[in-house]
Amino acid sequence: MEAEPGAANIKTEEENLENQDLSLFQATVSAVLSEYGWYLVILGVGVYLLIQHLSKNKPSQEQSSTSATSQDAVSVVRRQEALEASRRKMQAELDAKAAEFKDKQQRVEEEKRRQKIEMWESIQQGKSYKGNVKLAQDTDETASSSTVPKSKADKKSFRSSGYNPLSGEGGGTCSWRPGRRGPSAGG
Repeated sequence: MEAEPGAANIKTEEENLENQDLSLFQATVSAVLSEYGWYLVILGVGVYLLIQHLSKNKPSQEQSSTSATSQDAVSVVRRQEALEASRRKMQAELDAKAAEFKDKQQRVEEEKRRQKIEMWESIQQGKSYKGNVKLAQDTDETASSSTVPKSKADKKSFRSSGYNPLSGEGGGTCSWRPGRRGPSAGG
């Protein structure tokens, strides 16, 4: 049970290769540590302190964020309900205005239809429909106002006398004359 001489050589070569890889790695690490050692120690301590600081603040942030989220959810729901109530109110007002407008339009249409019927009936009877409409309007105006309308003779008296308020002639002591055209004096 002797070991073959070739097998022993293979084992020693593998061990040498493994040792060479580790020695190369060990040489590289020692060179980096000797060059940047203090920087790496300070960086490690800084990372450790940062992790500690963040872990202390994390539970308080979770509590505040959950309470803020719940308050935000409640306020959002309240705002949405208020907005919906305001929309319903405005829609009800709009519906009421639309119904009122529709009723008004129906009354106007009914009045027009009634006038057309009266006009047609007066034409059928051989009367002037324009005269009937004017009489109906005149009776409405006289019933609603108590003032006496001016006669046509008063209006013609101004025309016959040549009264023209813009010309400066006739009627009264005051007269109006247009101003001078052109640029203003001085300067």
